[in-house]
Amino acid sequence: MNDQMNAPMSSMPSGGGPVPFYQVWINALTKPNEQTYADMANSGNAKATTAYLWVFIAALVEFFFVSLVQSAQIGRILASSNSNLPVRGVGLTLITAVCGAPIVAVIIVVFFAVGVAIIQWIARMFGGRASFDQMAYVFGAIYAPFLLVSTVFNLFGAIPFVGLCFRVVLGLAGLYIVVLQIMAVKGVNQIGWGQAAGSVLIPGFAVFLVCCCLGAVAGAAGGVALRNIIQQFRPGLGQ
Repeated sequence: MNDQMNAPMSSMPSGGGPVPFYQVWINALTKPNEQTYADMANSGNAKATTAYLWVFIAALVEFFFVSLVQSAQIGRILASSNSNLPVRGVGLTLITAVCGAPIVAVIIVVFFAVGVAIIQWIARMFGGRASFDQMAYVFGAIYAPFLLVSTVFNLFGAIPFVGLCFRVVLGLAGLYIVVLQIMAVKGVNQIGWGQAAGSVLIPGFAVFLVCCCLGAVAGAAGGVALRNIIQQFRPGLGQ
């Protein structure tokens, strides 16, 4: 039974050679169904290293162009304030874009790998059959083009007045990506909708709870520290 479920799907092209990466990306975003993702996972190209390369390049492009936009904004602000530092500010941002982009891209790839590993671990607890390589490959085909699309929207988002509209569209696109990820987990692992949604949403919910707890602890510690400082200046306040 398991062998039958994990066998390559018949809708994959046979004898036509490997599918170009851009076609894989287009299929991942424009043909959202379980069969599409199952076909990707069962192709001979489903490797985690391929997904890492996709995400690295997409993150590299995104950070570089976003940094350029920030450089232009800084230059505009400094120029409008009659400051004599616009060249330094722009130059520093350009250096940051060139030198920092690879570092940021590596960090994003690490977070991507850890996130996929956690999601797939939960999916396997729910009875999923896929491997990490399969899930990483499919998620990479979804996430990498989204990074590139978000780059374009972030560039347009820097336009005054109309930038908010592009940011709203980008937020809706992010929700669409989450839906695709749930569909991908379901199709690749051959599990139900509830299990697939739980696999994708539980890690995010757990991170949200941790952030809330850390925020509460930091707020409480800050409140105690602030009270101690006030008491030092006004000894009679705490009596």
